[in-house]
Amino acid sequence: MSKKAKIRLWSAQRLKLLRILQKGKRSAREILRAHILLKTAIGWTDQQIVDAFYTSHDTIQRTRARFVAAGLEAALHEQPRPGAPLKLTTQQETLLVALACSKPPAGHRRWTVRLLAERAVKLEIVEELAPETVRQILKRIKSSRGN
Repeated sequence: MSKKAKIRLWSAQRLKLLRILQKGKRSAREILRAHILLKTAIGWTDQQIVDAFYTSHDTIQRTRARFVAAGLEAALHEQPRPGAPLKLTTQQETLLVALACSKPPAGHRRWTVRLLAERAVKLEIVEELAPETVRQILKRIKSSRGN
């Protein structure tokens, strides 16, 4: 079992954490981390924190470690996550939408996401394209137009 880092809060840090808890408009994760830091500083065990806030030991250890390594702000806030790279460029999306707005192929009354994905590959708009990606793109565009 690893040795737990001791948490000692300055009065300004304690005051900031208390303000986070007293005011709304904070993320649930930030509020949980504020509770973890405050309770750890007054001597609560990890198990007491787990029981009181329905969190995990790992969350407590990560919050404590970030506080010790990088300070209060790092312990409260997550680093931005890069996310998955975009599947299509803006130009490819535009071509896909134009295709969706065009007349459907012979023998079909309307475009389906599967037909659009297959035709986009056939027309060399993209090398490969899953129907789910087509659905997500069209949904995002539709919602951005307010429809």
